[in-house]
Amino acid sequence: MHIAIIGNGISGVTAARWLRKLSDHKITLISSESKYFYSRTALMYIYMGHMRQKDTQPYEQEFWAKNRIDLVHDHVNKIDFDQKELHFKEAVMSYDKLILALGSKSNKFGWPGQDLEGVGGLYHLQDLENMERYSKNLSRAVIVGGGLIGIEMAEMFVSRNIPVTMLVREESYWNNVLPSEESSMISKHIKHHGIDLKLASNLDQIIDDGTGKAVAVLVKETGEKIDCGYVGLTAGVSPNVGFLANTGIDIGRGIKVNQYLETSIPDVYAIGDCAEQQTPMPGRRAVEAIWYTGRMMGETVAYNICDQKIAYDPGIWFNSAKFLDIEYQVYGTVLAKPPTNHASIYWEDKQGEKSIRLVYDVNSKEILGFNLMGIRYRHEVCEQWLREKTNIESVLQSLSLANFDPEFYKMYESELIQQYNKQTGKNIQSKSTRSWNLVHQFLKG
Repeated sequence: MHIAIIGNGISGVTAARWLRKLSDHKITLISSESKYFYSRTALMYIYMGHMRQKDTQPYEQEFWAKNRIDLVHDHVNKIDFDQKELHFKEAVMSYDKLILALGSKSNKFGWPGQDLEGVGGLYHLQDLENMERYSKNLSRAVIVGGGLIGIEMAEMFVSRNIPVTMLVREESYWNNVLPSEESSMISKHIKHHGIDLKLASNLDQIIDDGTGKAVAVLVKETGEKIDCGYVGLTAGVSPNVGFLANTGIDIGRGIKVNQYLETSIPDVYAIGDCAEQQTPMPGRRAVEAIWYTGRMMGETVAYNICDQKIAYDPGIWFNSAKFLDIEYQVYGTVLAKPPTNHASIYWEDKQGEKSIRLVYDVNSKEILGFNLMGIRYRHEVCEQWLREKTNIESVLQSLSLANFDPEFYKMYESELIQQYNKQTGKNIQSKSTRSWNLVHQFLKG
């Protein structure tokens, strides 16, 4: 049996690796972006000079032949689902089963000038090459959109001392995802780094210099003209499924799949950023463009193709990123606009560079989520507490178990417990504090 995989990102590559572990089928991995798999999240570090492109490739080039995974560096122009054929510019490839791991594309919203030279996103190697091409002698870059991709692009330009303006439509940075306190913290942090952050600001148009190159932008609300030599479009991403229109496959926002990652066409599967769950798990989105979910889908689809039926289960929500100098982690459910049954304990340091938020259910008192800025907690500990629906007071008393910071770093669990006691009128103590009190009483007595 021949299994063709279009897309060599984390989902496609994981599928190929697990198919080889589970079977002796012929596997072909196809990509027009790059011949070899690389870590997409490391694109910014290539630009910043921390890594070379080859350093972002987790596998030696010999790995693919050794594991009998054929690589095709070419673009699929058309898929004939009826004949089970992939059409390239100069060749046709037959398949028995097909995995679509098409990834995402940067959003464009019909802005005048959005297709000019000197305009690009930050998703593909070609986007990085585009940024590099226009960075020499660049007087200013304008970034349209916030979120995680926007702040990555901003940090890249800042690393080369290139002035940056960010146009963010929200009143506070990423406040459609972050609670208000964390959003305010990140907004201040961005400005502290010298980035011209313009909140509640939308792009009106990108101005052409007369030769097809971007030379400035206009702000919709104020009419302000901002001269620039590069415009970064980072207003989110969407499933890269445009070329599948009118092919007969069921498409919504992405390619619709069932719990086994099967599409509406027999022997065709979709995974990763381009897949849209017909029935998402409770609390999860139908499309999740996240590295770890792409990896999980890749493994799951391999089992299903190899007749070991298993439903896709993304588990407990997790994400991590970096806002310039501040690391960010979230586990479970932390909402910008929580329902009335969600309560939270929030602590922030005086410098505004660290914060901890614990979210719990008002009625059941079970822990619902962790939101961390500048502080790291252990994934396995937080996940266990969430999975077991641990009582918030038990979590607080054992919170030091989750702390992942190195020894001798300052710990903040006591401040969080004090905040909880103040909010509830209780007097709980951490287990470590109670143990120390017993020792202290023994020494005194």
